[in-house]
Amino acid sequence: MPTSAAARALPVRRVGTTLGSLVTDLACVGVFALIGRAAHDEGLSLGGWFETAWPFLAGLGVGWLGVLLMRDRPAPWLVRPGVVIWLATVIVGMLLRVVIDAGTATSFIVVALVFNGLLLVGWRVFIQLGQFFSRWADRMGTERARRDRAAQRRAAVRGRRVTHRHADSPWQSREECA
Repeated sequence: MPTSAAARALPVRRVGTTLGSLVTDLACVGVFALIGRAAHDEGLSLGGWFETAWPFLAGLGVGWLGVLLMRDRPAPWLVRPGVVIWLATVIVGMLLRVVIDAGTATSFIVVALVFNGLLLVGWRVFIQLGQFFSRWADRMGTERARRDRAAQRRAAVRGRRVTHRHADSPWQSREECA
């Protein structure tokens, strides 16, 4: 059993990021319902908003349940579970709207798919891009440090001390710059 502070903090961090992902998804579906009501000049009351949002919130719940029950249990802020959540949100939401006779025009289905896709998958894409560029920057920094250490070793073998960086060359001794 690992005893390091980082290992002990991992489950809490996982719960925190999962909860943050759920809250973000709830906000996305809430914004979708709010914009939809505003676009059709419907009242922006809490009851009216909930009437529009609840089928999609139920679909969001089904999608999240599906992600949490996946065998490999992917992190919910990744794109793949985001696609599952997005499709479940729209499909279950539309099926519930059919059951309650709330309207499922083809144009509404397309708008719901596109808008919810942009919101529910879009924020995950930005997170993963940020992680990618962060790892890339770390790798580049590590690679540069490795090259710097190698240059220091080469200079030491030649009996010179590398004292500063030169504009034209990654490493030059003070004598070479004169």
